[in-house]
Amino acid sequence: MERRTIFAGAAMLAAAATAQAQPAPKTFVLVHGAWGGGWIWKFTADGLRAKGHRVITPTQTGLGERRHLLARTITIDTFVDDIAGVLEAEELRDVILVGHSFGGFAVTGVADRMPERIRHLVYLDALLPENGETAFSVLPPGIEAARRQTVNEQGGGVALPVPPLAAFPLPDDVRAWFGRRLTPHPFGTYDTPLRLRAPPGAGRPVTYVSYTNPALASIEPSRVRARGKQGPNWRFMEMDVPHDAQAAVPERIIALLDGI
Repeated sequence: MERRTIFAGAAMLAAAATAQAQPAPKTFVLVHGAWGGGWIWKFTADGLRAKGHRVITPTQTGLGERRHLLARTITIDTFVDDIAGVLEAEELRDVILVGHSFGGFAVTGVADRMPERIRHLVYLDALLPENGETAFSVLPPGIEAARRQTVNEQGGGVALPVPPLAAFPLPDDVRAWFGRRLTPHPFGTYDTPLRLRAPPGAGRPVTYVSYTNPALASIEPSRVRARGKQGPNWRFMEMDVPHDAQAAVPERIIALLDGI
């Protein structure tokens, strides 16, 4: 046997061993929270793509680069339709569907509507609704009245204005970048109910990640609910990161999602 044939065979075996050692690429759909947009995942998405994964970061109607569509008629169903439409248009299956904060509503609705397309559902410090609940149903008492007043006085009855930037615990080097991109949030998504046919998760594997540094008070009822759901398909875990960790410490979120 010629030496080059031996070398070629060895190279093929080495390539096969490397391929077996490397995990298969995954498909992520990352869904942002209130006042955000697909832009909020920039650093996290870049890191996941560098690892070979496919990453899609849609912006929901009325926010970010789609702020020109802002209207009082936008409901939580609109947000579910947004993400479901992405999965259908891109013909996505075996999806790791990730919802952050308010994005917990949309991903819950999408998983309920098309569970066969979902590989794993991930809640990142997110609202966790049950059938028939509105966002106000899962927020702590007192928030609804305050936000309705703010919308009426400052948002024209249409949108929830962006909070002061100081409300977001962010490093100085990303604070200005983050603040420039926030946009008022469609208020109709807060007071319309999410209709589900199955319990949250729709039988798919679920990971709920609670952020604790600091723990955002508005998410606490959902954390408590998620902690109580632990079982064969439900995993609850905590991370010592701030609420907008995908912008503040993206390397932590990249590692987390890469390991799902």
